[in-house]
Amino acid sequence: MRFTKVALPALLGLPLASAKPLTARSDNEVLQDLNDQALSALQTQLNETISANATEKRSGSSKCTLFNARVRRDWNAFTKAQKKSYIAAVKCLQAKPSIADPTFAPGARSRYDDFVAVHINQTLTIHGTGNFLTWHRYFVQAYEDALRNECGYTGYQPYWNWLDHTTNPSTSSLFDGSDTSFSGDGSFVQHNGSVTANGNVWIPSGKGGGCVTSGPFVDYVVNLGPVSPTQDGVEAAPVFLGYNPHCMTRDLSAFTAVNWLTLENILNITVGAAAGSVTLFQNELQGRFTDGFLGLHTAGHGVMGGSSGDIFASPVDPVFWLHHAMLDRVYWLWQALHPTKARTIGGTITLFNTPPSRDTALNDTLDMGVNAPPLQIKDMLDTLGSSLCYYYI
Repeated sequence: MRFTKVALPALLGLPLASAKPLTARSDNEVLQDLNDQALSALQTQLNETISANATEKRSGSSKCTLFNARVRRDWNAFTKAQKKSYIAAVKCLQAKPSIADPTFAPGARSRYDDFVAVHINQTLTIHGTGNFLTWHRYFVQAYEDALRNECGYTGYQPYWNWLDHTTNPSTSSLFDGSDTSFSGDGSFVQHNGSVTANGNVWIPSGKGGGCVTSGPFVDYVVNLGPVSPTQDGVEAAPVFLGYNPHCMTRDLSAFTAVNWLTLENILNITVGAAAGSVTLFQNELQGRFTDGFLGLHTAGHGVMGGSSGDIFASPVDPVFWLHHAMLDRVYWLWQALHPTKARTIGGTITLFNTPPSRDTALNDTLDMGVNAPPLQIKDMLDTLGSSLCYYYI
């Protein structure tokens, strides 16, 4: 049985996109339509696989289907109770003691720090590389599993809809400082903005820059980093992976959101000129820095500013996980809409090939440290496969 792009979301009990004429539709409605097309494409691919392998459930995979997979949703779709449940699980992970070898990360004090430490340690081999998409996909999955298995969370990983409140991020449900947010902007600190994208892009200072002043993470103590801060006047920690307790800072940037977190940029990499190959897709997603183009990935960190601007220690801000879930959603969209290219990879194993290195291989290991068992890149190429079982709405 095959489902149309309208029938499938309805059958799954999901909200249907608006039937408004294209000219009257909002950016979010256009993005939702793309999401519906991806779901329909995935169901078609599943049907074709089953037809070609009539005696098998699915070649090389488990019994994961669109009907039993985890569903990742927009943070805005969560109820107040669901938001509080997720936030409580994050705080639980921040309160649990680290299980990492102290010789690896002497500054790690919590299970949350264990995730931050792995990212800091591997930064130069998981950004601008052929494993960027799959490493971070597994990283988010390992985090979701830790929230569920170690902190009793019963939901799934939400994502940050990049198109939400771009003209004033402080009014977003992520950053409004309420008890169902991830705290708001930082206190005002006079500074000359932030320099990011390998020194190629300057982000003007906003209304923050200091410690967050409201919301659930106002008393959160960050133990690691910063390693490579982008904000003017902020100094790096004296010891790499050493203990350096400090507050979480933000400098919310509408400038960055309006310029780069756009529907145009999302469509360009999913169905437009930059969707032709995984290399084009991931390079545009990560940014063309020498052209002054941040890309959706770097721009998301730039919108948060402060602690999140540090490419090494950016996971200290808990919105990191919602940002990278959205990034993974866009990767999922691209894969679903380009099935013949979905399992391809491109790039080398060093940051923008510096120093020059070999090409990434499908059997390269994705190392999560103490947070999850090692898997290979090829294990992360299908969100409805044997190692993963989820999709986005």
